[in-house]
Amino acid sequence: MAAPANDTGKKETLIKIRGLVTGFGNKIIHDHLDLDVYRGEVLGVVGGSGSGKSVLMRTIIGLNKPRDGTIEVFGKRTAYAESPRMRPMEMRWGVLFQEGALFSSQTVAENIQVPLREYTQMSQDLMDEIAAVKLAMVGLPEDAAQKYPSELSGGMKKRAGLARALALDPELLFLDEPTSGLDPISANMFDELIRDLRQSLGLTVMMVTHDLDSLRAVADRVAVLVDKKIVTGTIDELRRDSTPWIHEYFAGARGRAALASAS
Repeated sequence: MAAPANDTGKKETLIKIRGLVTGFGNKIIHDHLDLDVYRGEVLGVVGGSGSGKSVLMRTIIGLNKPRDGTIEVFGKRTAYAESPRMRPMEMRWGVLFQEGALFSSQTVAENIQVPLREYTQMSQDLMDEIAAVKLAMVGLPEDAAQKYPSELSGGMKKRAGLARALALDPELLFLDEPTSGLDPISANMFDELIRDLRQSLGLTVMMVTHDLDSLRAVADRVAVLVDKKIVTGTIDELRRDSTPWIHEYFAGARGRAALASAS
């Protein structure tokens, strides 16, 4: 089970979103959405298909441009990804995209070193050492460094992507569907890895997922995207919410099964 939720009234706000509006063409995805993410917590983000879970994450890190509203990370306004203002923030967060998003023409070690080359002027020897440390940190064997993504299993690709996300020792970690496509045993092992890294590194984690088991294993709070808005709370609080989608997700058959398996 996840650690008890922290007293958010005394916590530092790492991500502050106010009045966020996003959309594509004539379709509005988020309509004046407000959200806070607190230092040291794991916040799970869930929602139905098309609710904009990944869009929200990509907007926070500057890959999508919002139509309205403000986003602050580390107390500073974010901008579009091409803005030089983003570079200092990008060095303080790491991102694990869905499916790992590894560069197929590069080895695992070279993939891990991408942010080191982008943001630092380290020697190759030092980058090799850091890649080896990050591989060990995520539980991959030493010989994985010289493998290409096509030679890795799904679970290994996720871990390699996580190693790259951790390359710059970030304070804040974004995870997009980290356990999707994994078998139950691999998914459980990945949940344990995230929980251990959060505790040992003092990470703040924003995790987009559809996996109730992962939420119960690692999340302190959950943010639910529904009807273009957002509702936050602990899993127990959300189980009592009367909003139809939220109630069915957390208190329906699958929610009861996940609760039973966790107890």
